[in-house]
Amino acid sequence: MKVRRLTLHNFRGVSSGTVLLDDQSLLVGANSVGKSTVCEALDLVLGPERMLRRPVIDEFDFYAARYQEAQGELPEVRIEAVLTDLSAEAQRRFGPHLRRWDDHVQDFMDTVPAAVADADAGEWALPVMFLGRFDPEEDDFVGGTFFAHPQRETDDLFGESAELGAGLAPFKREDKRLCGFLYLRPNRTGNRALTFQRGSLLDTIVQLEAKTAQGPLWEKALADVASVAVAAGGSGFVKIQSEVRDRVAKFLALAPGGDPVDTRVSELTREHLREVLRLFIATQPGTHGVPFNRLSTGSLNLLVFALLTYIAELKGEKSVIFAMEEPEIALPPHAQRRLVDHVVRNMGQVIVTSHSPYVIERFSPDRIVVLDRTADGAMTSAGITLPDGFKPKKYTQNRRQFAEAILARAVLVVEGATEAALMPVISDVMDRDPSLTDYLHIDLSGVSVFDACNDVSVPLFAPLFKAMGKRVYGIHDTPTKPFDDELAAKTADFTLYRPIAYSGVEALLAAEVPVPVQRRFLEEAAGRADYPREAGVLGADDADETVRKLTRAVLIKRKGDYAALLVGLCQSRADLPASLADFLFDIDLNLRASSSAGEAEAEEAEQDGGGRETDAA
Repeated sequence: MKVRRLTLHNFRGVSSGTVLLDDQSLLVGANSVGKSTVCEALDLVLGPERMLRRPVIDEFDFYAARYQEAQGELPEVRIEAVLTDLSAEAQRRFGPHLRRWDDHVQDFMDTVPAAVADADAGEWALPVMFLGRFDPEEDDFVGGTFFAHPQRETDDLFGESAELGAGLAPFKREDKRLCGFLYLRPNRTGNRALTFQRGSLLDTIVQLEAKTAQGPLWEKALADVASVAVAAGGSGFVKIQSEVRDRVAKFLALAPGGDPVDTRVSELTREHLREVLRLFIATQPGTHGVPFNRLSTGSLNLLVFALLTYIAELKGEKSVIFAMEEPEIALPPHAQRRLVDHVVRNMGQVIVTSHSPYVIERFSPDRIVVLDRTADGAMTSAGITLPDGFKPKKYTQNRRQFAEAILARAVLVVEGATEAALMPVISDVMDRDPSLTDYLHIDLSGVSVFDACNDVSVPLFAPLFKAMGKRVYGIHDTPTKPFDDELAAKTADFTLYRPIAYSGVEALLAAEVPVPVQRRFLEEAAGRADYPREAGVLGADDADETVRKLTRAVLIKRKGDYAALLVGLCQSRADLPASLADFLFDIDLNLRASSSAGEAEAEEAEQDGGGRETDAA
């Protein structure tokens, strides 16, 4: 079973939106765009234990926290999911609630006029939904999950006067268990997940194992705990119990025989045992076990993940829908890769959110879903499609760089490793310049620097990053021969594009960095073990032109790290190579202009919303 389409209405920061999912879907986007919201929405619809939480939703689960009645209507959270790839058991169980689905148009066939005649050929799909709202009479929030098809006739399906979900059959806890949804949250919710309380991961494991265990698990555990003698042998508790017994016997008739006063480690009820049972874990290099909540953050995350895979195996891994939110937290790169590879290889469907390039690089472009959200809360999702003529091999060879670019707000494409090393250093200098009070460092503005490896390849990446919805900037040296018409046409996809009037970055730096800075560079570089002596050394009386020639020769020999050393000696924008610094400054202006346009749009949407509220009042 797999989630193919998720539709959100009035939920958290999303006023409305639809996300299309595949067998493996990596959700990426800026912070607060709605990645976690999508995972929480899936949990509300499909999580078997989610409805045990009280309240099910609260004020801030409503878009803009508007949950009170307005214009005679109560705002309602609505989340709809379409499940496909149904097993034979699911088709039998949910038969009356199924509809035919067309995977090509990502919609039900009875809603596509051209497909009605072939409706019998479509795949069976199960539409389900979560509904939630505020109940003024109970002064509380209510929510429930329902089959979205068929809808029984009712006068007011979603209105205030109707019971929540009127006209819909309930989608019960046992129904959800057949869907096999598992959710790996960030570690902020790990503590309860690893206890034995109802709805926890361990509770789920106990329930699943109890079906095949020899005898009831809880009863056996209670009997084992009852047999633990706290006051046995020479324990000091023996005297305490004896004294308590003698004094209590003066006022209360105690049971005859044995010891009517005893000390136990538990109240010997299921609920109390759930509260006090704890996993103890011993991890290398130590040997002493500690309660799970005393583990490191990364170990705790891996423990939660391990338990989820245990549940998946008990359910049958290929039938599991596995959602993971930021699995990279506190994990080294190799652990991130291993974790992601495991779920992708073994689970039926994987839905992941991440900000880690080590996670992102494990997904092919067609498995990546880019989320975006407008100022008025409309969420959109789009896949990544390689442009015509863009060879998949080029993506594979640059997988790590692409992973970082996918996370960025904008991408700056340069022609080589030296330029890629220089741009952040130039931005550092500009960031320190007190005269540039409004300049924002490229790291803070969300610009990823992408090494295209040569000048001819720089334009090739413009259509790709533009298709991802990124602002894309390109800069390169003057090529040895002009671009052909097809390559030149691709430069139109750059937001800003600038060829510079030099045959190489070494010539640019030697020509545009002030000579005093170059002298300091050559003096400092000469003391390094890897200084290229064959290029020559600086003389005390060398003319400016000689200094420039020597700087260029040294840079050609040593490339990126030496170029960054030279630029790092600059004190202000006036010292920087103007061709590169000016381009970075123009990028900053362009991003500021786009932010101002977005803020104006948000302000306009807020004013419109304020007007509606006034009318409602």
